[in-house]
Amino acid sequence: MAAATTGQYCINARTKMELQSMKYYSNSSSLSTFGWRSSSSNNSYVKRYLVTCSLSMNGCHGDPRAPMGTIETRTLPAVQSPALAMDRLNAAIANMQSDPSAYESGIIRLEVPIDQQIRALDWLQSQDQSNVLPRCFFSGRKRITISDLSFNGRINGNGNGHGSSHISTSIEQNDVVSVAGVGSAVLFRSLSPFSHDDWLSIRRFLSKNCPLIRAYGGIRFDGRANISPEWRSFGSFYFMVPQVEFNELEGSSKIAATIAWDNALSCSYQNAIAALKSTMAKVTSLIRKLREESSPMHITRKAHVPNRSAWDVTVNRALDEIKAVDSPLTKVVLARSSQVLTSKDIDPLTWLDTLKADGNDVYQFCLQPPESPAFIGNTPEQLFRRDQLNVFSEALAATRGRGASQSSDLQMAQDLFSSIKDHHEFTIVRENIKGKLEAICSSVAVNPEKVVRKLARVQHLYGRFSGKLYSDNDEFKILSSLHPTPAVCGFPAEDARAFITETEMFDRGMYAGPVGFFGGAQSEFAVGIRSALVGKDIGALIYAGLGVVEGSDPALEWQELELKASQFMKLMKLEVPALAAVA
Repeated sequence: MAAATTGQYCINARTKMELQSMKYYSNSSSLSTFGWRSSSSNNSYVKRYLVTCSLSMNGCHGDPRAPMGTIETRTLPAVQSPALAMDRLNAAIANMQSDPSAYESGIIRLEVPIDQQIRALDWLQSQDQSNVLPRCFFSGRKRITISDLSFNGRINGNGNGHGSSHISTSIEQNDVVSVAGVGSAVLFRSLSPFSHDDWLSIRRFLSKNCPLIRAYGGIRFDGRANISPEWRSFGSFYFMVPQVEFNELEGSSKIAATIAWDNALSCSYQNAIAALKSTMAKVTSLIRKLREESSPMHITRKAHVPNRSAWDVTVNRALDEIKAVDSPLTKVVLARSSQVLTSKDIDPLTWLDTLKADGNDVYQFCLQPPESPAFIGNTPEQLFRRDQLNVFSEALAATRGRGASQSSDLQMAQDLFSSIKDHHEFTIVRENIKGKLEAICSSVAVNPEKVVRKLARVQHLYGRFSGKLYSDNDEFKILSSLHPTPAVCGFPAEDARAFITETEMFDRGMYAGPVGFFGGAQSEFAVGIRSALVGKDIGALIYAGLGVVEGSDPALEWQELELKASQFMKLMKLEVPALAAVA
């Protein structure tokens, strides 16, 4: 399998991510890094963590060019319940311990089908909530049908001449509805930007023949920006191959346990088994369903960064820059962080489940390192999906709300579709993505080119791309080329990024960054918008952003921010007492 130069580090930690010892290496300009070109203003040294494999740390660092001795998936006979599945897994793990592998390195997934469909989110919520173990959740998006789209403001429910009856997305090609995981067989994290070497390090553990061995996680919006304390546990990127994983399928379920080891890196097979057994001992097979109705909670404080007056100043400054004769900037995406403190702690999984009320036309995710806040999201936007050599992406830009009646909803869609300002914003996004795909694909098709995509609360201009890669080794090129899209950064990207870095007063972290998974046969990433960072010490940091182009109005853009953030507030039914202090 393809790999990279020595010195890439894979880290597994079930303790705090702030490790005591740090090493430094020179960030040579010859290294291929993700998302942004090197800047002379960047410090030439960045931190890298070095750890060894132990019972509390099952990770690796070293040469990703060294092939794995074995990559296996072992499927055991199906059972009727999670309890029986756990018994079968524990017995298989005991057999593996008594009959160790002869390979010096490897990754093995044991899986047990369950003859009933159980929600992965319910399984995850049933596990230990102490946050000693890392955890992740990822739910794919349903296929987009023509009835979800509107052409020139007119809904077309039968696809008469406007395209196929549906547009391929994630779930129809794979019966995995959602995935939840705890513990990490392998965890990849660093403070330096995600690079080609990092991608190769992850790919080392993946195989087309084991499609459900996947690394779930996310990447910062800007890996070169300073990391604020609330985001530090995530590093510049954070991916995990779960030790114990629950797969929700169409009509059934599956529970799996995974071990990874490499004797050359002091990560032994027996240590990996011991670490897995320790995690398995913390996993319960008693699954309780999340409550559909969350108990009321009160907002004790709400504060925006930037506040309204600072927002107006920044938007007007952006407009001045866009209008300047010597400026290449045509669009910049500005964002807002809203901190919400409540009368009691917000449970991120309950909140995520409540957000599902927006329907199945969104990706859902939760990523939480040990003893850290959880990054959750309910995003409609796909960055890309790779299925072998086939790659898919989409353009999503400009926003309107949904009307109270069918006629008002259609009027809002027509206004969105015919708006010169919104057409300009959308065209920047569409043409930019199309050009990037054409540079790495043998062929690219755009269908549809421009329609209105209707979601539960909002509607956007939408276009879809399909292409053919020359090689599946081009996957890093997809990721590094497409992110950041003009929809979340602006255009040109470097000029927009510079403006954001100079003017934005908070750390976006993984907001608007790629969130999803790498797999041997398939990979899929959403754009981490409509998202929040939730933790006991910070409450909830709710993120929202929008594109500023010529013709933008600060007051209208603020209203759009309120609309985008409203799903978190309304769906959680957060009550504001009359005397609550709201900033």
